[in-house]
Amino acid sequence: MLKSPLLRLSTLALMISAGQAGAYELYADDDSHLNATLEAVFGIFHSQENYALSGRLDQGSSSWREGYIKYGLSFDKGLAGVGTAYGAANLLSSGTWGDGDAAGFSDGSERTTKFEDAYLGWRSGKLFDVLDEDGVDLSFGRQNIVVGDGFLINGDALNLGKGLADGEFNRGGAYWLAARKAFDETAVLRLGGKEGWRGDLMWLKSDNRAQAKTEMYVGTLEHVAEAGTVGLTYIDSTDVDEQFASPAQLERDGMKTYSLRATGNAGVKNLFLSGEYAKQDKPHTATEDAWYLEAGWTFADVAWTPYVSYRYSRFSEGYDTLFYGFSRGFGTWFQGEVAGNYAGPFNTNSRIQNVTLKVSPLENLTVGAMYFNYDTIDRSLGNTDGHEVDLYAEWHVNEHLTVMPLIGLYQPDKSAEQGGTQLGSNDKNLYSQVVFATTF
Repeated sequence: MLKSPLLRLSTLALMISAGQAGAYELYADDDSHLNATLEAVFGIFHSQENYALSGRLDQGSSSWREGYIKYGLSFDKGLAGVGTAYGAANLLSSGTWGDGDAAGFSDGSERTTKFEDAYLGWRSGKLFDVLDEDGVDLSFGRQNIVVGDGFLINGDALNLGKGLADGEFNRGGAYWLAARKAFDETAVLRLGGKEGWRGDLMWLKSDNRAQAKTEMYVGTLEHVAEAGTVGLTYIDSTDVDEQFASPAQLERDGMKTYSLRATGNAGVKNLFLSGEYAKQDKPHTATEDAWYLEAGWTFADVAWTPYVSYRYSRFSEGYDTLFYGFSRGFGTWFQGEVAGNYAGPFNTNSRIQNVTLKVSPLENLTVGAMYFNYDTIDRSLGNTDGHEVDLYAEWHVNEHLTVMPLIGLYQPDKSAEQGGTQLGSNDKNLYSQVVFATTF
């Protein structure tokens, strides 16, 4: 089984999550609602080059398709002045067709239908004025969980296919789309309102073999204000399934992760600032860490409202990226569509610089360009030096349909034979994809 690059890799989740999905109202009265939910996503992908991560592919190109449909019911019901009960149950059908992805994690034969969401919860309403409305929120079951901006936890979204270990890590296809994001078992207590002090206490257990079925206790404490949010996170990883764990993942049993994060505009209207520092105490090896700083500016008085940002991130040699995922848009936390999904460095053993430019020529259209530079810290562990440019668009055709085309140009410094990951050469890779997403 591969060491850290694969285990740090997670697939890119779309800008659609269970909490954002549309719903069709089946029934409603003063304090009760029953909704049907439908989320369908389909993508077409082509990479001129293949990568060595799975050990399955040869030099050449890959073309494939991915898709999933999530469908089910959600409800909320007032409890006569003692809060609101809520819940959801959703099935998810997914598949991959064609060659499978450019890293070989899927082979194009994956098809599965399983439950994705199955949870119940209770919100306190106005029972506890000191904690604000719905200041107590208790839920349990199978659900997607996000902490901060996804630097440490953004769902259980690593969706490997049949390309590894005779398919024992297969989750049923849709690797890039990250079709399955819900943790299998959760118990979550959220305290506090939308402003001021708030916090979370959570128990999360994964059923994802590629994540070694990791079990975690998570605590957060945040202060939310108009100028920004400052937060602390503590993660105690208490158990893994040794049958599926790599040597690196075995270190999760007893690993403790601490982080300090902040995001906001510091009171300046067009400014965006974000940063996080995470430290990991592993039971048998050295302490690891990761951090980033990011600043952006919106030119609100200029045509097309340009937005420009710069981010520097650093991940130590043995840093465990846990359950990071796609949160604020392309580039977080999959830094480069080729490097972030197929080639590496997968947010470990690396320093990464990113410059992003976005414009909005139409109210329903955003066009962006991203540049990434990758600098390996310890090249004896593998060389993922290189750079990448991605051009993309987000076109919201109507309230139900979004189209997202992307073209990437990835240039590695080294081929797989020279210590990198690209098979056969270090030539430029022209990568393309288009994703269609619809909700009702």
